[in-house]
Amino acid sequence: MRIGALLAPASLVDAVHGFEINQHLSIGSILAGGMQCQRITDAAGYDNGCKGATIVQPELSYRPTRFDELHTKFGFAIGNGLNGNAPFTVAPWSADLEHDVKNINGHSHDHLLTAWYRHEFRSDTQQIGVTFGVIDATDYLDNNRYANDEYHQFMNAVMTNGPNVFLPSYDLGAAVEWQFDHWSLHAVAMEVGENDDGKAYRFYGLQIARGIHSRYGEGNYRMILAAGSRDFLHHSGAHTENRHGVLFSFDQQFGAVLGAWARFGWQSDQAAVEHNAIYSAGIELDGAAWGRGVDRLGLGFARLDGGSLDIARSWVVEGYYRWQLNTTLSLSADLQYLNDTRKDGRSPRGWIAGLRAVAEF
Repeated sequence: MRIGALLAPASLVDAVHGFEINQHLSIGSILAGGMQCQRITDAAGYDNGCKGATIVQPELSYRPTRFDELHTKFGFAIGNGLNGNAPFTVAPWSADLEHDVKNINGHSHDHLLTAWYRHEFRSDTQQIGVTFGVIDATDYLDNNRYANDEYHQFMNAVMTNGPNVFLPSYDLGAAVEWQFDHWSLHAVAMEVGENDDGKAYRFYGLQIARGIHSRYGEGNYRMILAAGSRDFLHHSGAHTENRHGVLFSFDQQFGAVLGAWARFGWQSDQAAVEHNAIYSAGIELDGAAWGRGVDRLGLGFARLDGGSLDIARSWVVEGYYRWQLNTTLSLSADLQYLNDTRKDGRSPRGWIAGLRAVAEF
């Protein structure tokens, strides 16, 4: 998720980061380190233990005018943490780890995450932003104030975005953002180099959102539609299918210290997919409730119904506490319980405890 982008929802990180070299040029970076330890049962081939990862993501923005921006971001990582070393179908940490920043989407290049140009049109009543280049669909679709940031909020991938809308990252595409009154419309089209079946495909996404201001506080209510071209392997392996899904993503303030969020949605399962439905929800508490207004406490759960492959149902429960040590550095403690019930009767399950440190400049 990009932070501070035009027309994007406000980040929960209280400070605005980035170093302004001059009125046109700015640089920034995220430096993150995480360690996760798992204790699991009924998971043959997987061991209890700990794995870590370190991530550096520098970015550069050039704004020749107040309506134009050139932006690029790179990703470097050491280690994959428990991703790939845990028996669960959803990643324990949805950050871009070592295997994510190499041969991105089957391309030969490494480390280049985004490189785009954006132009904004404004009037008294509306704003339109047009972006094209190497983009990330999660910058435009399935925003959520309380569950959308793997560096400062929940770590588990199912808490960051709805997997049933299979949002691609870091490939050629274009995006349009249109904001008028309390409504917004985001549209994304991408040519993606490779899916899990090793095939190139086209992705199309649309988000319609309504923001509200009530006596409880601010809220955002979104519907996301996603479609992929007929380049996904059928669950039988005999031919290919397209994919499509719908997701509802909500966040709502309830007074000064409580916020709540929810996601639910479905996708087609003619293609080979682990899950065809997601139901998730959670809360965030502002540390002002206990005299630490810069801290956050988050609790969330998710149920995923099985799709056309081996999973019958998955559960994820996660809680985190984030200490904001200063305007740059935060430290989080995270605890997850995961359970995949498989159609063959096996049920890998267990606990994952993590620590995460993030410095954002």
